[in-house]
Amino acid sequence: MSRVAVVPGVGTAGAVNVLPLSGAGMSGTVTLDNPAVESEPAPEADQRIATPGYFEAMGIRVVRGRAFAETDDETAAPVAIIDESLAQTFWPNEDPIGRRIKRGGVQSTNPWTTIVGVVRHVRYRTLEEPSRVQVYWPHAQAPVFYMSLTVKTDLEPLSLAKTIQSEVASLDPDQPVSLVRTMDELTATSVLRRRLTMTLLTSFAAVALVLAAVGIYGVISYWVTQRSQEIGIRMALGAHRWHVLKLVIGQSMAVILIGVVVGVAGAFALTRLMAGLLYEVSATDTATFVAYSAGLALVGLVASYVPARRATQVNPIKALREQ
Repeated sequence: MSRVAVVPGVGTAGAVNVLPLSGAGMSGTVTLDNPAVESEPAPEADQRIATPGYFEAMGIRVVRGRAFAETDDETAAPVAIIDESLAQTFWPNEDPIGRRIKRGGVQSTNPWTTIVGVVRHVRYRTLEEPSRVQVYWPHAQAPVFYMSLTVKTDLEPLSLAKTIQSEVASLDPDQPVSLVRTMDELTATSVLRRRLTMTLLTSFAAVALVLAAVGIYGVISYWVTQRSQEIGIRMALGAHRWHVLKLVIGQSMAVILIGVVVGVAGAFALTRLMAGLLYEVSATDTATFVAYSAGLALVGLVASYVPARRATQVNPIKALREQ
């Protein structure tokens, strides 16, 4: 850690046993020194082992207290950091700094640790779902045999990979460094299946929109052909081309808007099937429904304009002769 921290281009470096969105996990029961919740079952918490520098490297903000320090070693009093969801759940409207927490249930013989900080909640599992409440333990006091190095840099991230691997090799030539990747890559991999699903749905929706436009155009064209004599008579009796255009588009849009309303109602009823694929947007998002309803109405307007325009070109004399 000390060698990586001084590599040119490295802003901050830290380590954690489980990276966010990596698909891995580590959880367990924790006991809180809080009389108000003693009668409740001990909560299940996502537990992470971290080093000093991890929160800063990952951009996880400390909202109360402090982050881990180099002094939080095996000779110091045991400490822990919790996330804001745990703090709000078990110490609402209170300051949890200085309270105690330990691994395991009430009967656990693990030592009590003092809470020294509260950090923002991190979505370790998926982007669309909050994780469990979270507890962080300092690596020096709760070491594990696997860790992921996290490095924050203003340079192109992978440009530092070889240098960091060389620093590790200089300490232990037999220690492999695997899965070198950026957080953007890790995030993209975690949402790959959902992104593929949404891409397919978007493609099908685009095809449906094109078919709807073609269908509207075909139906209105047929309708104009069937009523060409009527339109010709109207024009022969003094109807202006603008009135004919308004008539055709008005009647067409009335049907289209009824279809949009029915479609929106059906979409609203089926939104619960889409909720699991969405991130930071409601399945009943008003702006989305309004925007796409307006888009469909616009498509219908464009699709009806061409045959309506053609209707204004009807020759009244020819229409009367055929009548």
